[in-house]
Amino acid sequence: MTYRPQTIQIFLPSGNPRGIRVAEITTRIVQAVDVPRSRLMDFLNMRESEQLCLYFLIGEGEDGSGSQVYIGQSGDMRKRLLAHNKEKDFWQRVLVITTKTESLTSTHVLFLENMFIQEAKKAGRYTTENCNEGTKSHTPLPLAADCMEIFESARTLVTSLGYPVFEPVAKPSTTESQDNILYCKRSGSSARGCYTDEGFVVFKDSIGKAEIGRTFHSHSFSRLREGLLQQGKIAVRDGTLVFNEDVLFTSPSGASAVVCGTTCNGWLDWKNIEGVTLHDLKRSTM
Repeated sequence: MTYRPQTIQIFLPSGNPRGIRVAEITTRIVQAVDVPRSRLMDFLNMRESEQLCLYFLIGEGEDGSGSQVYIGQSGDMRKRLLAHNKEKDFWQRVLVITTKTESLTSTHVLFLENMFIQEAKKAGRYTTENCNEGTKSHTPLPLAADCMEIFESARTLVTSLGYPVFEPVAKPSTTESQDNILYCKRSGSSARGCYTDEGFVVFKDSIGKAEIGRTFHSHSFSRLREGLLQQGKIAVRDGTLVFNEDVLFTSPSGASAVVCGTTCNGWLDWKNIEGVTLHDLKRSTM
């Protein structure tokens, strides 16, 4: 995705930054309303709840299964969200996508629902709780063009509000970015990754150590590793730890600890092809 400078405005109806937030790109008509579940009734009293909308139920699995999302659309948001409030336990927030001009049609929302579900699954950040991919109806080319623009606006707003539902884990894809690949070869591991705006990404097919150190069992990084094993993002095969997909960590040390099965200083463990540590690459020049 190519990014360009944009201005986003966030309105707080109650003044509480942890309450309902209404976000918009100042030059576009799309709005994203971020609603805590505890404030659902407040949202149902807002005009936006009366419009034809798309929505995302966002939650975190209590069993360590990671982020979850349910994607839907409705012309009766009050009835739909009240039903979800009674029937679905996993979600903590709902994001509602609508337009300031109230110009969405049933054709728009059916096309976008299908697109949102497919793109969320493709990105792989969230477990998609939908049983199907929505209804993919025939959409005239002018309306399809409108939908693509709405999608790009919604994608930017949803990510800016802190929910990267449609954003793949960052990974170098050009010759230039290959220079940013870092390696961890401690304890017989052979892992590759990169330092990104969100944290540290360990790449798919990286190899780590299957056994963990005795003192590592009680460490928070050990629980992180166990969670990744349960989610199937990493696995132990033929006596080695294998990454089944690109995995994002909040810190370089968390990444190297999971790879090596022991507490580590990731700033020193991750090195470029010339052996220069991440510390020297990113910290020493600050």
